[in-house]
Amino acid sequence: MRSSLAPGVWFLRTFSRDSWFRGFILLLTFFIYTCYHMSRKPISVIKSRLHQNCSELVKPVNDSHSLNDTTWCDWAPFDKNNYKELLGAVDNAFLVAYAIGMFISGIFGERLPLRYYLSAGMLLSGLFTSLFGLGYFWKIHMLWYFVLIQICNGLAQTTGWPSVVTCVGNWFGKGKRGLIMGIWNSHTSVGNILGSLIAGVWVNEQWGLSFVVPGVITAAMGVITFFFLIEYPEDVDCTAPQHHTSDGLEQNQDYAEDLGNDPCTNKESSLESAARCSREPSVQPAAISFLGALRIPGVVEFSLCLLFAKLVSYTFLYWLPLYIFNVAHFSAKQAGDLSTLFDVGGIMGGIMAGLISDYTNGRATTCCIMLILAAPMMFLYNYIGQNGITNSIVMLIICGALVNGPYALITTAVSADLGTHQSLKGNAKALSTVTAIIDGTGSIGAALGPLLAGLISPTGWNNVFYMLISADILACLLLCRLVYKEIVAWKSSLSRDRSSSLALTHPR
Repeated sequence: MRSSLAPGVWFLRTFSRDSWFRGFILLLTFFIYTCYHMSRKPISVIKSRLHQNCSELVKPVNDSHSLNDTTWCDWAPFDKNNYKELLGAVDNAFLVAYAIGMFISGIFGERLPLRYYLSAGMLLSGLFTSLFGLGYFWKIHMLWYFVLIQICNGLAQTTGWPSVVTCVGNWFGKGKRGLIMGIWNSHTSVGNILGSLIAGVWVNEQWGLSFVVPGVITAAMGVITFFFLIEYPEDVDCTAPQHHTSDGLEQNQDYAEDLGNDPCTNKESSLESAARCSREPSVQPAAISFLGALRIPGVVEFSLCLLFAKLVSYTFLYWLPLYIFNVAHFSAKQAGDLSTLFDVGGIMGGIMAGLISDYTNGRATTCCIMLILAAPMMFLYNYIGQNGITNSIVMLIICGALVNGPYALITTAVSADLGTHQSLKGNAKALSTVTAIIDGTGSIGAALGPLLAGLISPTGWNNVFYMLISADILACLLLCRLVYKEIVAWKSSLSRDRSSSLALTHPR
């Protein structure tokens, strides 16, 4: 019996149990989304294999192609001169489907059990990823097959992000959410790294296995998710987290609204009302509407900012190995392996962004500063990044940190902050919808970036980087209003602290 234990002993036992479950959920969701990104990455590595310079390779003895055939080593239909546009179409099929599906996925995620929803999504994603690779073994050379598979996979993968962010948001309060989610969000980069390394093993031989192996791993993780995912702390008698800070800073930023009309939350309510509220069973809040989620302060600004930030990040994700292959003239495997350094920098950037934003309580300002620094770093990488392996390594890590830092912060801590917003009056059911809106808007940029890169790259890689820098600047400008509010809030807080210090130093 709980009452038979000393309060301190009961607290330690509860804390220990809560900590174990929170750590387990954090680790499980980390592996879940690592698998999602691992299954997305192989296409960027395989691009250099689908179309390459056949004159530099030795034709096999038993090859049936004619001596004058300069595309004997390519994989049709990507053996044509417009192969970049065709590869861009394959990328875009996935990303457009992902962007459209994301807006719908959040609505389903709030109305269906996350465990079932997430498990089904992982099984389907594993299936479609494997089917793309099986096109090699089945000798499929029709563009529509690869486009159709990518569309189906894009829709299946929309089940992932709203679900895992909602689950983590249910278990972790606001206190150190930026740091915790910054570390947790490294699953994106870890998945990209694993996807690149796995794809690199078979890229020069049976490239179909580069998709089949990640697909099987993703499906297996879906089975584990079905048996072990716990959606709410209350399901295992753990303590629910505190979603709001008590220092009043959010109110100064207009990120919250007054809760005073509710007798169950009003501090001035009578003892009778408080007792009645504690006895009455809590009513499950209704899922928020799409327009209702848009009215939460900050959702529109961060969504539009993510559109341009994700445009930059996903252009690197899908085209960086090919850029390194063409410009630095590494082999396909070396280019894939070197591109993982961008994701290593992304891990550092996500953790750094979370830590700084927790310390300053300024999510928008942290994103804005990192975006400002990212623009000149991308410019330098394009001009000096390929002058030696050392330059390439250093610049890739720096660019990865500055590009992926704001992207990671917005899709994790910011989404969780807004989805558990005080203006919702305790209705945490908005978390999945808000996450889907923010990431869905960002996914529009993720679809545009690789498409534009495919169209612009034939005119020169310099123009691709100019496009990325322009998008980075636009992302920064969209946060100006929120940055201004955070600066005003900091000044107000400093003024209050100064007044309190003077009052203590010179009492009347």
